[in-house]
Amino acid sequence: MTVRTRFAPSPTGLLHIGNARAALFNFLYARHHGGKFLLRVEDTDRERSTQKAVDVLFDGLAWMGIQSDEEPVFQSTRQERHAQVAHELLERGLAYRCYCTAEELKEMRETAMAEGRPPRYNGMWRDRDPADAPKDTPHTVRIKAPREGETVLHDLVQGEVRVANAEMDDMIILRADGTPVYQLAVVVDDHDMDITHVIRGDDHLTNTFRQAMIYRAMGWDLPKFAHLPLIHGPDGAKLSKRHGAQSVVEFREMGYLPEALNNYLLRLGWGHGDAEILSREEQIRLFDLDGVGRSPSRMDYAKLLHINGVWMRQADDARLTDDVMDRLSQMDGVSTDDAMRARVLRLMPGLKERAKTLVELADSAAFLGRSIPLSFDAKAQKLLTPENRAMLARLGAALGALAPFDGPGIDATLRQFAEENELKLGKVAQPLRAAVTGSSMSPGIDDTLLALGRDEVLARIKAVADE
Repeated sequence: MTVRTRFAPSPTGLLHIGNARAALFNFLYARHHGGKFLLRVEDTDRERSTQKAVDVLFDGLAWMGIQSDEEPVFQSTRQERHAQVAHELLERGLAYRCYCTAEELKEMRETAMAEGRPPRYNGMWRDRDPADAPKDTPHTVRIKAPREGETVLHDLVQGEVRVANAEMDDMIILRADGTPVYQLAVVVDDHDMDITHVIRGDDHLTNTFRQAMIYRAMGWDLPKFAHLPLIHGPDGAKLSKRHGAQSVVEFREMGYLPEALNNYLLRLGWGHGDAEILSREEQIRLFDLDGVGRSPSRMDYAKLLHINGVWMRQADDARLTDDVMDRLSQMDGVSTDDAMRARVLRLMPGLKERAKTLVELADSAAFLGRSIPLSFDAKAQKLLTPENRAMLARLGAALGALAPFDGPGIDATLRQFAEENELKLGKVAQPLRAAVTGSSMSPGIDDTLLALGRDEVLARIKAVADE
């Protein structure tokens, strides 16, 4: 058997973090077992399923590096096939037409609730003679649910789960307008796509028992099911906006790397010993469903931030520079020309050691592209006393005489200047950092000066010394 998994989201304009984890688990499971991962867009809700929403979905998956092995299937194109299955069940006597009015269904529910029973359909048209049907009256199609015994599901995460068949009613599979319902469409699509494993959130567990009725009525083999516990907020409540970012787009905008988000989501509900930082190759090699826990996971934003910092320090400098330049292009007063890019790239090894997100990285690099006069933060202003400005004027002369303007030469000049002026090196480096960056924080001063270049360094020192 070739493993075939699928991710089947409804395009709503967001790729929620819970859905993203489900997509990742499906992708890794298929890769681990040498199978195929497929994508199906469940776009039958035409009002919400806009092209923009579909684009957001595809863009988010591409950013995460999750690719379908076949062309995506759009559920809305398959409604004729879904209806065909419903009519086949009708012909075989395994489904029936229901002519109940909205008023009758409401009365049914109210009576059941008044008698302390679940508000379910009572099977009014299940065994009635079709000749009793009113002429030219809209009707739905309902499947005949088994009324005795129980349905047993051997779930790959949850274990054995049982539901008494008496708990389930004859659900609608075709609406009065002839369109198929979600439960029918999902089963037909999974069967026709040869899906072997359905890996999805445990909020679908009830749906699975209802869908099993259709599989069995059609005589189709059920796929293996694995229902993943949901992701909760740090406080154990359902994840919501008050907890923080919830969608892949938000995390990307906040400056997270896709490797970090994938790594974190993998470890959110799955474990392999003490392994924490795992490459995509390691994830594929190690991932299997026996490592998935049964309890809900709690979103830990601090942990995600830590993991992002680890991945940023490992990331290629040129790639980080490209992202930083894109972000800087949206800032006012920051040059993004080729000279600026060269400065950022040169200083990137030092910049990425201090940043936890790409947003922080861009903010810390912005000083490289600002024009004179710089603006200074409070700590930098405190360092630029009249005495330090005078000292910087003398230091500028020493740096101006340096040839070549390179790392060893800069280091030697700063040390010699500090010694000659009977100052600790920090008493020279800190005011100098403030003068050339506008801040009290930056990578090593030697690297910072080298990235700016001689002319820019001297111009920035002069602008401060002359005030």
